[in-house]
Amino acid sequence: MTEHGSREPAASVGFLTDAPAAVRARNVRKVFGHGRDATVALDGVDLTVGSSEFVCIVGASGCGKTTLLNLAAGLDQPTAGSVEVRGQVAVMFQQDALFPWLTVRGNVELALRLRGIGRAERRDRAQELLAAVHLADFGDRRPHELSGGMRQRVALARALAQDADVLLMDEPFGALDAMTRDLMHDELERVWSDRHLAVLFVTHNVREAARLGDRVILLSSRPGRVAQEFAVDIDRPRRIESPEVSNLAGEITSRLREEVRRHAGR
Repeated sequence: MTEHGSREPAASVGFLTDAPAAVRARNVRKVFGHGRDATVALDGVDLTVGSSEFVCIVGASGCGKTTLLNLAAGLDQPTAGSVEVRGQVAVMFQQDALFPWLTVRGNVELALRLRGIGRAERRDRAQELLAAVHLADFGDRRPHELSGGMRQRVALARALAQDADVLLMDEPFGALDAMTRDLMHDELERVWSDRHLAVLFVTHNVREAARLGDRVILLSSRPGRVAQEFAVDIDRPRRIESPEVSNLAGEITSRLREEVRRHAGR
């Protein structure tokens, strides 16, 4: 309810038709549960991701990062406010979620088949996508025969098979070792640049956000609000160990600690 006792404004998820933004969240509020058991996950979030822009979201655990991503993906609905998306959306999660009974190529072809692409074209297109993530020679392997980083590359190829304009990524590299994660950063940055995708990337790793993003959005502790936005004015290609990335990550981390202390002191 609003302060005047009226109902909250209607919530919506839709598609942008007359603006350059790829994703736009307006005054988004998300509440789970009802009455005394209600939890406000997001409150008054405004966020825009431009076409071909790479935006990272960071914040303490439970601040609503994944909730916001799920709203953008259409997997959930806001309680109030609106989330609008331009074009086709693909989602990558922390777990690769590959089908173990399918080959690597079969996992990629499945996304193509769901788009109605014929068998011969599917095979050729799947091979092109696997080549794009440097797995051209692994199409006949099963997921269990691949390393964690290779499986995530297959998941990336499958996401690209959806011909997405917007790529939503929820901690996709969180379970990888540091070296593999660094290689995946390079791979993702190359694909993003080549395909002019809009990327909304959720991570707990502040240095990863500074390494990848054009902007980094810091959400406050629950309820999640945009606490601060950081422009990443560091030339690409970047290295995660570079002084520039380290300095920005330190600045973001200091602000994140303020948010964590504020929440703990309630």
